[in-house]
Amino acid sequence: MKLSDIIVSDALIADLNDVTRDEAIKRLMSALVDSGAISARSVKDATAAVLTREKQATTGIGKGVALPHAKIKTVKQAVGAIGRSATGIEFGALDSKPVYIVILLLSNPDNPDEHLQAMETIFKHVQRDIFRKFLRQSETPQAIADLIVEADELT
Repeated sequence: MKLSDIIVSDALIADLNDVTRDEAIKRLMSALVDSGAISARSVKDATAAVLTREKQATTGIGKGVALPHAKIKTVKQAVGAIGRSATGIEFGALDSKPVYIVILLLSNPDNPDEHLQAMETIFKHVQRDIFRKFLRQSETPQAIADLIVEADELT
């Protein structure tokens, strides 16, 4: 599975600044709706599922990255959005540092293997220092999209 199979190119936000954790999740959810990846009717339930998951344990994995995710019936296949913050977001990350990259993932609960594959693909990329560095430097949605294409070519 490639990163471009998961991340919706029209759901990239390069200026996710001055927002809280919950606001960041809601903005990424809106980006998925605006891109047509999820229906507007599913936003309330999807957002609630992601925030409930966040309350169980933070998805701020450290190194400036958060991977909020949930399984919801209204998506047919795994879809994701990426938000970049130049200023950092308090996410309650495991390393207690701000988050600069938020990757939201939604998948269908009836396909747990796809969810795990998507998480593995995302995690593989964000573990690479160079990918995180270039993602943090991407000041436009197009720059993020280009980075995803490049990252897929390297794997």
